[in-house]
Amino acid sequence: MSLFITSLNSGSNGNCYYIGNDREAVLIDAGISCRETEKRLLQLGLSMSKVKAIFISHEHTDHIRGITVLAKKYQLPVYITQPTLVHGGLTLDDRQVMSFTPYEPVSVGTLTITAFPKHHDAAEPHSFIVTGNAVTIGIFTDIGAPCEHVIRHFQQCHAAFLEANYDDDLLEQGRYPYFLKKRIRGGKGHLSNQQALEIFTNYRPSFMSHLLLAHLSKDNNNPSLVQALFDQHANGIQIVVASRYEATAVYQITATPVVLVEVLPQNA
Repeated sequence: MSLFITSLNSGSNGNCYYIGNDREAVLIDAGISCRETEKRLLQLGLSMSKVKAIFISHEHTDHIRGITVLAKKYQLPVYITQPTLVHGGLTLDDRQVMSFTPYEPVSVGTLTITAFPKHHDAAEPHSFIVTGNAVTIGIFTDIGAPCEHVIRHFQQCHAAFLEANYDDDLLEQGRYPYFLKKRIRGGKGHLSNQQALEIFTNYRPSFMSHLLLAHLSKDNNNPSLVQALFDQHANGIQIVVASRYEATAVYQITATPVVLVEVLPQNA
């Protein structure tokens, strides 16, 4: 009873996350090219033949760059809202465009994907949880603020991709112009390391086994810094920093079995 997950790429240069079981899988976002997606899956021993659908969180280029070619080549349904489709300037076959509604589960084989709204400077941004084989995986990136939607769904996850985009000091002292710094930390931009850490330490469920830290800024963060920060608070959870240059390993996420203890009446 497990799901398999990997980050194929995570960062402002492209985002793509794979979640699947032995028979089918979905991609959350498709921000790297079709060729690179195929290449990285092959390196991991995975195949596009298992991918049955693509779900799109919002229209920024680093989340949609590979959609058109991937969807056409593999005849995949693309779950995307109309505002995201329009603002992304995407040209897709109408027969492949599938809409979704927040909090209304979508079934893809035996997987269930549920979207919910998030704070980000996009037309109609969403995050997702994917459930199958009694396992729940969350994909929480491009989040301006740790709102109740994020917290509620994070508490359900056996594993999660969680944004840790910037270090406060590195952003403040960095080369970005003021308006861009304001955008990043202004409530509709990205989560800082500290905000992500607070979500993790305050709301992680007892059954969480893996946390993949995602969408790190190239200029305003450091993978070693993030790894060390979260390792201090891991409490047995495997912490993985997703790369902007390569895929992570494939992680098998298994539901923690519930042990039922029979209580016998006294003098039985």
